[in-house]
Amino acid sequence: MDLAKQAKIVDSIHDTLNDFVGQRLKVRANMGRSKIVESEGVLTQVHPQLFIMEVDRKRGRTARQSYQYVDVLTGMVELSQNGEPLFAPFIEEIAAEEEAPVEERVLI
Repeated sequence: MDLAKQAKIVDSIHDTLNDFVGQRLKVRANMGRSKIVESEGVLTQVHPQLFIMEVDRKRGRTARQSYQYVDVLTGMVELSQNGEPLFAPFIEEIAAEEEAPVEERVLI
């Protein structure tokens, strides 16, 4: 996937999330090393490179978490509302482009 296409997708993610400001969303974030964090909260702010959510913690407390649009693009962060994902996986598009036939190489 070329950079122009990636930039266009990131812009569309930004525009879509701008419509969801103030609404409750569920976040599933892959933090690496088999650590997946799931939380629910309100999308509070949308900035050019990232978005901020106020997520629920124990005992009625909240915390602010920021995520990048690129993480949504790569599938590291998944967003849903009422059990419905906001974005289809973008990785399938990347995988389909990479599956183009490769020339056979002859080893000597």
